[in-house]
Amino acid sequence: MKKRDFTITFMVMFPFWMVLSGRFDLFHLSLGVISCGIVAGFSGDLLLSAVGQRSWLKLSKGFLRYLPWLFLQIFLSSLHMLRLALHPRMKELIDPRVVRFKSRLGDELALVTFANSITLTPGTITVFVDLDGEFRVHAIDRSCAEALPGEMERRVGAIFGEK
Repeated sequence: MKKRDFTITFMVMFPFWMVLSGRFDLFHLSLGVISCGIVAGFSGDLLLSAVGQRSWLKLSKGFLRYLPWLFLQIFLSSLHMLRLALHPRMKELIDPRVVRFKSRLGDELALVTFANSITLTPGTITVFVDLDGEFRVHAIDRSCAEALPGEMERRVGAIFGEK
């Protein structure tokens, strides 16, 4: 592994550690440095090899535009799940199903990003995805199922330069 791979991976992971831990004392920051250093040492080449020759700047800009939209979708889906859970006719509204579809995304990292985004959104879980773009997603009700693949696939494709 190159020193550059380790450094970039560490620089990506450590800010996330700080934000997610929420503790900024010397003890917790030291644990963050050690943990991120160990993980970057073992997996530093994975992050950069997945991106290959693409521009890091372009991908970073794409993800920075995508994340606020994804967080909004997670929030809205959480409200939908809350409505389902508290509705007096909850048993009638919940209609679980497995949705199958073929994604138009061709890039492996795009497929993984899309699958993870689906799973992060309450009410849906990616059950299966293959490199040919075949997806199976468990959806808790009809409205969650009808939204697939939809806008999320288009936005993930835009990050990776796919039309």
